[in-house]
Amino acid sequence: MNQKDNHTEGSTGNTGLEYLPVKELLQYIHTEDQKIAYAVKSVIPLMTDLIEHCLERMHRGGRVFYLGAGSSGRIGVLDASEILPTYGVEGLFIGIIAGGDAALRRPVENAEDDTQQGWLDIQAYQPQADDILIGITASGTTPYVLGALSEARMHNMLTAGITCNENTPLADACDFCLQAITGPEFVRGSTRMKAGTATKMILNMISTSIMIRLGKVKGDRMVDMQLSNAKLRNRGIMMIVDETGLSWEAAEALLLKHQNVRKAIMAHSEQ
Repeated sequence: MNQKDNHTEGSTGNTGLEYLPVKELLQYIHTEDQKIAYAVKSVIPLMTDLIEHCLERMHRGGRVFYLGAGSSGRIGVLDASEILPTYGVEGLFIGIIAGGDAALRRPVENAEDDTQQGWLDIQAYQPQADDILIGITASGTTPYVLGALSEARMHNMLTAGITCNENTPLADACDFCLQAITGPEFVRGSTRMKAGTATKMILNMISTSIMIRLGKVKGDRMVDMQLSNAKLRNRGIMMIVDETGLSWEAAEALLLKHQNVRKAIMAHSEQ
């Protein structure tokens, strides 16, 4: 990887940050953040192909693994962990971070430098050929990710990568390389900022599109969500009211009986 291609390590030109008033800092950060959506838009065509290939495999029982180190790993774990409460599906998306769950809160020194550990961490889930591995590395150079992708390819898994740099080893290590070039970070090299936001947007788009195409959304409603608190139960009741025209009380009784918005709506439609 050439130094000139390492966009995330460059400078925005906004130096002397420690001397700026808060309002100017926020305005400059916001100006940089506006570039993120355009960077993500540029990868939509390739992302579309990736999602179609993912769906083919998932219809045969495949799962999606997100794997990364540091901020990239945390973002992957976050997106994967939200699938169960949002769509009521467990085990389709699995987030893995270098250093294990302890690294979600505190950095684990040198965890990202081990080329073997990524694939070893995946072994706990008994990977199959129809599974998909999406490696997340803003720099495109993280050994933990590259090593796992190489092994996954040899085991016939579908492989993809997300990076914010061009001409990186990641491009050669996977079948689909999504390069969202967000440019230099406001705080130089701090990829938890623009690169991290772009990564979260891409993962949200991938997982949301897949869950919709797998039938876990009705209209624009997450009818299979877990009813784990009062807010979500009330949201579920409102969905039933909107769909069926029932009173709040009748919709609540229906939801209490079936414990699932989709099942409640289906039961009413069959009456």
